[in-house]
Amino acid sequence: MGLEVTDVSVHFGGLAALSDVSLEAPDGSITGLIGPNGAGKTTLFNVIMGMQRPVGGTVRLGGRDLRGLSPHRRARLGLGRTFQRLELFGTLTVRENLAVAASMGQRRFSRADTVHPQALAESLLDHLGLASVAEVRADALPTGTGRLVELGRAMAVKPTVLLLDEPASGQDSEETTRFASVLRGLADDGLAVLLVEHDMELVMGVCRQVVVLDYGRVLFTGDPAAVQQDPDVQQAYLGSLSGAPDG
Repeated sequence: MGLEVTDVSVHFGGLAALSDVSLEAPDGSITGLIGPNGAGKTTLFNVIMGMQRPVGGTVRLGGRDLRGLSPHRRARLGLGRTFQRLELFGTLTVRENLAVAASMGQRRFSRADTVHPQALAESLLDHLGLASVAEVRADALPTGTGRLVELGRAMAVKPTVLLLDEPASGQDSEETTRFASVLRGLADDGLAVLLVEHDMELVMGVCRQVVVLDYGRVLFTGDPAAVQQDPDVQQAYLGSLSGAPDG
């Protein structure tokens, strides 16, 4: 059933950061969330994760209402997230970063079917094409490779829904192509992915559906071709794409 957001609104003082936002991120599919800087994309992620309390609306994961649940309880139910700012254990190697994340997930969730953290780390190294840098410290990695490690850490806790906030930031074209292949593989494995990204080539190439936010409201929802052809979307976003980080 994936993720369902229904009529979510957030106010900061007298400012409406989100107004009646609804979207779905179904299992086995990549859903894009795009819009101008300050449109409310990161705020919506914070609501979904339980880091921001909405004034109205609901968030459901697998049909379960998440109202009142803390971020760690939502993570326990299957929500995973990466952030705009690259967050890694800089003094640890790539392998150690993945093993630590897997170990934390195993202790937190106590899943009977959880494989040994080291074995899961090795599997992720192979799956993400990181075996060649397994012994490199994270703070010595180029940003694009670091993004893959960050994705691996999020995958180590075996989420059912994964929120990715600007995951291709800092990647060159070759890294982005590889990243797109990884995302398609996650969807093929049944994962629901909600992707915030300014790289429109990536978004249009991997997403089944795209939701466009503007001034905290859903401007348009449709498949990539329909989004690109909509005149309101072109005027609000695609015609003046800045590529700057979102607010």
